[in-house]
Amino acid sequence: MHIAIIGCGVVGAAIAYELSQVPGLKITVFDLLPPAQASTGAALGVLMGIISHKTKGKAWRMREQSIATYEEWVPKLEAVSGRKIPFNRQGILMLLTPEEISKGESQWENLAAIRAKQGWHLEVWDTAKLKQACPQLNTEQITGAVYSPCDRQLDPTTLTLALVDAAMSNGVSFKFGVEVNGFSSHNIETSAGKISVDKVIISAGLGTSALTAQLNQKIDIRPVLGQAIHFHVGHPLGNPDFQPAITGDDVHIVPCGAGIVPATDYWVGATVEFPNTEGYSLPPDTELLESVKQQAISFCPELKNATITRTWSGLRPRPEGRPAPIIEKLPGYSNILVATGHYRNGVLLAPATAVTIREMII
Repeated sequence: MHIAIIGCGVVGAAIAYELSQVPGLKITVFDLLPPAQASTGAALGVLMGIISHKTKGKAWRMREQSIATYEEWVPKLEAVSGRKIPFNRQGILMLLTPEEISKGESQWENLAAIRAKQGWHLEVWDTAKLKQACPQLNTEQITGAVYSPCDRQLDPTTLTLALVDAAMSNGVSFKFGVEVNGFSSHNIETSAGKISVDKVIISAGLGTSALTAQLNQKIDIRPVLGQAIHFHVGHPLGNPDFQPAITGDDVHIVPCGAGIVPATDYWVGATVEFPNTEGYSLPPDTELLESVKQQAISFCPELKNATITRTWSGLRPRPEGRPAPIIEKLPGYSNILVATGHYRNGVLLAPATAVTIREMII
């Protein structure tokens, strides 16, 4: 069976890798850009699975499956590709402000009890515990925290390149710099010629709308812009031996290179900037980025003296008028599958998406 995958962000690469382990499949991946250049390259890779409030149904199962799968994938991918994937195994720390505590600390205690029954672990910390573990944090602004030791953070670009390497070693063919000009359920017209296929998987993120419109089944994917700031501190913040990804008020402070080198640099982000009414993204909002920066400094005052080495912005694919992500057969086409529109959870849900697509195919 010849399968074509359109799009090679983290989701497309994960699908290619997963399918490459199924005997009897010939797989070709197309992307106009090199891997991880679009939404994947503009992600911080914070995998908020266990600490999420999803506790049942498909949304929870996919998170749980992905967190567990990454533990298996990362060492395998490193061995096959020779790449060292920055993979922070020190968990995620969610900071709680006085306003959040007043809304009900019990909701976190309840979630910790649910996770314990599910075989996972969450800890609810008071200020004293937080001060001891993370002395760099301003506990006047923070009154507690939730620590998820089982959640992770990784570098999405290195991960995607390792997935491509591993899939290629299993016989997958990658066609980068090739544009898909048109297709049906059994043929793909590209800038490099026409090929016949048995199944097509669209994992093209923001390119999904144009591709599906050609088949009169447009899936409306809108861009949501995000910005982040790279800080050079020069030394680890707080305890060098405890460097989790920290999040609070939807602002992430992410150690760079965790799991490989001691952190001396940190990413801070990311903004969430919705398009205008026409569906097109506005220019990056400098005031919004500044507010994210100031929020991070209020949590961790030492960042105020750090050097800003660069900033970036990128677009995430968000489905219009329906939940994210979209993983289904394209209506009216039994041979075309769609795995797209993951919005802010593409890196988190990539493994579970790949497994779902594999199950749909075999």
